[in-house]
Amino acid sequence: MPSDSLSHRLGSARRCVRHAHRLSLSALALVLSLIFSPKSYGFNAGPPVPNGGFWGGIAVGFVLVLVVAVLAKTRIRAAEREAARSKELADHREYERNVAQQELLRRLEEERELAKEKMQFESQLTEYEKYASLAQLALGAAHEINNPLLGILSHLEWEWKDASGERREEIEQCIEGAKRISSAVRGLLSYARPGPLMLSKVNLSRLAAETLKFLEHQPMFRQIELQNCIPLDLPNISADANQLSQILMNLLLNAAQATPPGGTITILADKVKFAEMIELRVRDTGSGIPADILPHVFEPFFTTKRGKGTGLGLSITQSYVRSHGGDIQVESIPDLGTTVRVTLPIRQVGKAMQPVEEVIA
Repeated sequence: MPSDSLSHRLGSARRCVRHAHRLSLSALALVLSLIFSPKSYGFNAGPPVPNGGFWGGIAVGFVLVLVVAVLAKTRIRAAEREAARSKELADHREYERNVAQQELLRRLEEERELAKEKMQFESQLTEYEKYASLAQLALGAAHEINNPLLGILSHLEWEWKDASGERREEIEQCIEGAKRISSAVRGLLSYARPGPLMLSKVNLSRLAAETLKFLEHQPMFRQIELQNCIPLDLPNISADANQLSQILMNLLLNAAQATPPGGTITILADKVKFAEMIELRVRDTGSGIPADILPHVFEPFFTTKRGKGTGLGLSITQSYVRSHGGDIQVESIPDLGTTVRVTLPIRQVGKAMQPVEEVIA
């Protein structure tokens, strides 16, 4: 490892310093022994040491100290250079390791994004295949159902005119059932084959006001407070006014069916920050949607209202929103309420407007 090599180099440098220190002490001891030697002061029986030997010993001692110091310094510098090279190599390898880790993380993130996009694409493809099959079924079944259904309704209405009492009530129930079948077929056709967009400039605040004015006298809305909180200065959007009105009406009807008397339904809208989009929200204080049901609310014919509705309202709404290049999401908390978010582009890029633009404002 680079860190182990660096530690080894530094340890060698420290050992060189200690060795040089010991050599210096040895040389100094040699010098002192020459200075204070009994022979140099004539305390022994031998002949006295000449004065030149004393200074020669000092000179030799200093030379030895100098040589040892130079050698030690040379070893220390070599060890320091080795340590510096080892540290530089360790830093370089650490940098390369960090770069490799960052590249690995980037590739892993790309792989996750690709896997996520693949799953979304496969999910959308499966959904589109299911819708295409349903559309083919709807288009084929609609003609087979509508033609005889028209004859049945005509006959029932003719029978109803001459009937009375219990028989009249039975015929009324049959007529109501036939009308529900007709409504389901029309809804299925609208879902399977939405008409071409008739684009115009639409003011959402005015559209919401007109829709609320149309619905507020309906029995299910009489005990519910309806609020239009869309700002008047919100930018107009390019949209099919009829489809947009149908979207808003479907969302309001669903909200009313889930909201108890005394509850509130609020319509809000804002421009999305940093995007040419408008977010339309319909919020209610109703019973909410359980978590296990929420993923299925856009499925055709899925409904929790037994004997009421066809289960196509939100499916048709989603189809209309997607035809505008938008998105729809549902957020709900049981016993607290539901919020439906519809995101729509302000402009329909590449789609022709009507020759005479209708501005609902």
